[in-house]
Amino acid sequence: MEEENSKSEILFLSDTQAPMWVERLVLRAYNNTKATRTIFDEITRLKPTVLYWLGDIVSLGYRKNKWRVIDQFLLKCTEVGTSVYAIMGNHDVMGRPRKGAKNFQQRFPEHSPTGYVKRTDEIAVVMLNSNFSIMSVEELVKQQTWYEQTLVDLDADADVKVIIVTCHHAPYSNSKLVGSSKLVQQRFVPAYLKSKKARLFITGHSHAFERYEFAGKTFLVIGGGGGLRQPLNTSSSRLPDIATAYKPMFHYLAVRREGGGLVLTSYCLKNDFSGFAIGYQFEIPAEQVPVTTSEEPVQAGK
Repeated sequence: MEEENSKSEILFLSDTQAPMWVERLVLRAYNNTKATRTIFDEITRLKPTVLYWLGDIVSLGYRKNKWRVIDQFLLKCTEVGTSVYAIMGNHDVMGRPRKGAKNFQQRFPEHSPTGYVKRTDEIAVVMLNSNFSIMSVEELVKQQTWYEQTLVDLDADADVKVIIVTCHHAPYSNSKLVGSSKLVQQRFVPAYLKSKKARLFITGHSHAFERYEFAGKTFLVIGGGGGLRQPLNTSSSRLPDIATAYKPMFHYLAVRREGGGLVLTSYCLKNDFSGFAIGYQFEIPAEQVPVTTSEEPVQAGK
């Protein structure tokens, strides 16, 4: 029954990069690479139809030796019939962006650095590049134009019931290290809020599970693929995270469509690494009602 359910679910994963030595100076390691391998093993055991990978696949994308474990996992995904689509995180292009992007493209040939969209079970997943600092003006304009028009087209497409928007950098996060991306707020959030069918905005970058509801729309952060855990702001200035009681160290997300809505389940790795448990589950109805009193998204730094 579990494998049958996995076939009707699409999986999302982010931030599987192995810890770098400089990160270990400020953050505590806890069997991180083992956790990532355990997540990989679980995904290939479940044999989902598709996996969407939201960046920071490796710690340094330009170094080929960093891709060895990833290549083994991708081969197993091919063997079990799981399609894998990915977007680049900052670590994937860190240090030597062109070489990192080249290594990334070789492994994910359908990826486009200026955005692309894939469909699974009448769900359209829009995958965007939020590494703005390494993009040319022409690439930024191309992606923005494509993104806004794509949402309009998908809203008008009768074969699409739900739209999920993704990028790597979180528009909203309480992470003390990376925080909220004001550029993602400015460039990607407005069209998402405007779209009739867009129900979910998923990102990584912050190594935590966070859930926000603004203007009747859901924003999730799922950076639990194995990166070092980041401290979160718990002061009175923190953003209104609905999932304050759910902060697992390692996790991945499963999404299932029900009509024009979604059922979301976060699976967390047990402390003894013996398997996974349902850690957090909720539904997004076709006609979403705001969960909080916030009428507009909170701007970064406020």
